[in-house]
Amino acid sequence: MVPARRLACTLFMSSSSPSSAASADNHACYHCGLPVPPETHFYVDMGGTQRRMCCAGCEAVAQAIVDNGLADYYRHRDAMPEARVEAMPDALRYLGLFDHPEFQQSFVHPVGEHEREASLILEGITCAACVWLNERHIARQAGVAAVQINYATRRARVRWDERRIKLSDILGAIHAIGYRAYPYDAARAEQVADRERRSMLWRVFVAGFGMMQVMMYAVPAYLAGEGEMTPDVERLLRWASLLLTLPVVLYSAAPFFQRAWRDIRLRRLGMDVPVALGVGSAFLASLWATLTDGPEVYFDSVTMFVFFLLGGRYLEMLARQRAVRGIEELGKVLPAFSERLPRWPAETGGERVPVSQLVPGDHVRVRPGEAVPADGTVVDGVSATNEALLTGESRAVPKTVGAALTGGSINISSPLVLRVEQVGESTRLAAIRRLMERAATEKPRLATQAERGAVWFIVTLLALAAVTGSVWYFIDPARALWVFVSVLVVACPCALSLATPTALTVATDALARMGVLVTRGRAIETLARANHYVFDKTGTLTLGRMSVEEIRPLGSLDEDALCALAAALEQGSEHPIAAGLRAVAAGRTPASSEVAEQVVAVTGQGMEGFCAGRQVWIGRADFVAARAGLPLPAELAEMEKNSGTVVALGNAQGWLGLFRLADAPRPGAAALIRHLAGAGVPMTILSGDAPAVVAAVARELGVADAHGGMTPQDKQTFIVGLQAQSGKVVAMTGDGVNDAPVLAQAHVSVAMGSGTDLARNQADIVLLNEDLASLSAAGDLARKTVRIIGQNLWWSFAYNFSAVPLAMAGLVTPWMAGVGMAGSSLLVVVNALRLQYRRKGTDVKATDVKGPT
Repeated sequence: MVPARRLACTLFMSSSSPSSAASADNHACYHCGLPVPPETHFYVDMGGTQRRMCCAGCEAVAQAIVDNGLADYYRHRDAMPEARVEAMPDALRYLGLFDHPEFQQSFVHPVGEHEREASLILEGITCAACVWLNERHIARQAGVAAVQINYATRRARVRWDERRIKLSDILGAIHAIGYRAYPYDAARAEQVADRERRSMLWRVFVAGFGMMQVMMYAVPAYLAGEGEMTPDVERLLRWASLLLTLPVVLYSAAPFFQRAWRDIRLRRLGMDVPVALGVGSAFLASLWATLTDGPEVYFDSVTMFVFFLLGGRYLEMLARQRAVRGIEELGKVLPAFSERLPRWPAETGGERVPVSQLVPGDHVRVRPGEAVPADGTVVDGVSATNEALLTGESRAVPKTVGAALTGGSINISSPLVLRVEQVGESTRLAAIRRLMERAATEKPRLATQAERGAVWFIVTLLALAAVTGSVWYFIDPARALWVFVSVLVVACPCALSLATPTALTVATDALARMGVLVTRGRAIETLARANHYVFDKTGTLTLGRMSVEEIRPLGSLDEDALCALAAALEQGSEHPIAAGLRAVAAGRTPASSEVAEQVVAVTGQGMEGFCAGRQVWIGRADFVAARAGLPLPAELAEMEKNSGTVVALGNAQGWLGLFRLADAPRPGAAALIRHLAGAGVPMTILSGDAPAVVAAVARELGVADAHGGMTPQDKQTFIVGLQAQSGKVVAMTGDGVNDAPVLAQAHVSVAMGSGTDLARNQADIVLLNEDLASLSAAGDLARKTVRIIGQNLWWSFAYNFSAVPLAMAGLVTPWMAGVGMAGSSLLVVVNALRLQYRRKGTDVKATDVKGPT
């Protein structure tokens, strides 16, 4: 019988030894690397060569890989499947459970009528080849629309058509090639990050300990005069240094060699190639000198270089993990259990249930200090909540009956009873997390350019090192090796490659803590260059809380009936005007309850539907007039003289009435406009409201260029015209459905946190705190980020153009080169971390706005 240990190893893959070792040994399984029992005879044909397998499980997995045209996996991989077996989670034994809608609520959300998207975590990923294999294998499954796997976090986002394939089929396909996949869990992701930190810290510790001990043995050799140290003592010190250096090279520096070997086999040059070449050559030369009593050893330089470089990378890893931890924190703010009140308000007794079992309509008690488990409305109690993690606003937000509660916020003072309205992936918290994940998967232009520059830098560096070593071999053969190593080591492609992504990552985290959510990777660099700001009016520059100031009946209906009819037509709309009409109707007692049928929204114009068998229109006066075939009412001009927005209601028989709604400017809007104007930044207001209303708001805020009566197409055309002007970089801010086209058109787009889902999905930046002052703060931080990136790049180039010639001239020893390289990388990271901090007692507000650079 085939040992269970070997059969299980084919199902779970992790790190072990390079694939070349397995292929070179005829007695090792070609798939998993374990010894092949003599009594077994399992083979798979790969490119005409019979590869031997240790068991039927490995044979089945390898055959599946070959049959799917993925045999290149064996050429690309740089780690073998794990030998230690971990028990399969019980849920994975019954993959059909993943197809149940109740089970999918926590990690699957719809993205279309039939498309679904799931957030999964993969185990068994050991190298980039594993990501390559999984992405291509999953993408080839019929019905899979998209798949993205993040190698650093092991997270996968899979989108599929549920009519053609089930989630269980996708998971089964992943298992068929030897990996585990199950719903993403923030706690498990944190465990992976903890293991990464512990592993790196141990490597740094071993390198640091080895460096100190080796330096103790190197000091006597440096200080001893001619003839003061006997050859036996010198030989003893060398052997002691060699033994202490071995753990540093074989353990601490092992990742450098593994990644360098992978890059070479994949015919690409990464940052680890010159590092591995320098460390390896210096160590081998020192080893040879120790064995042959050569003139010079460099164990102190090797250990010091590895320690300083690992120390710099450890600090860089901490900064990177801290920057992305915001996404993980969002995944952990919801409680695991909640107190559901099954018979509220008849009975106040509750029961503890998992949050995943809550459904819209449930009533939940949230006690002081507890997190709100889902989105909903307060139906009993008075308290305050802390929404700092969601909006960046640390002040408590008062909550009374009728107030909205956001899942993840913390109840502070008194118990509240919540009526659940949104759960799982439908909550605002889940939407924010998805936007943050989207930003993390995109690579900004600056980062791409930096990576390209780093590649050419490495090629040039290797060429210079080779030429320098050859020249010094003829000048002074005894110094040729350490000069060669110094040139390889002193140059710092790490600093060049870290200069941009580290600053952008830290800036994204700093903005999120201010309540400004960056949803696309390119947003920061584009916002820093923005030199023309365009604003929507309603819900953006104004609060969007429209209140009815005047009702003018024009037919047989009285005010109550007009309000009831208008509210019926606007029942399903998210526009602030619709909310205002519904609010005024709720405060009245209409003569009859109106019901609207076949309601259709006309974007940027209004609504149309049928009430009591008659077609009715509501919205802009010219829209209603055109649809109903009516002339504009005479009362319209009189009402438009007053501040506010006029909404018309009519049918084919004539005008029914007019509503005038007013809105107040949003706090912070005037300060933002004032300081943008002071910085010489042009601004424009584009709105679908009447020109007179838009002009009044523009005068109040101090905006010279304002346009009213614009359709979404008109707004988009206006933006295109601005972009056609040389040097114009347009930033658009909006909040509604009718803003989505123009948000997509602008160079960089900003949506209010209270805006529609479509607007937030189209935007590059979302103001979760809905404070326009934070937009100016974001612009200020974006410009500071670009300046820090420039400083990092300048330092990287200046350092390398100074240090490399000195090393080529033989003026830099290997240990000095190690300090310089590690210090250069560390300086870049520390400089980027300055973006996280602000002067004590100050905040970045609209008053900090400076002109575009």
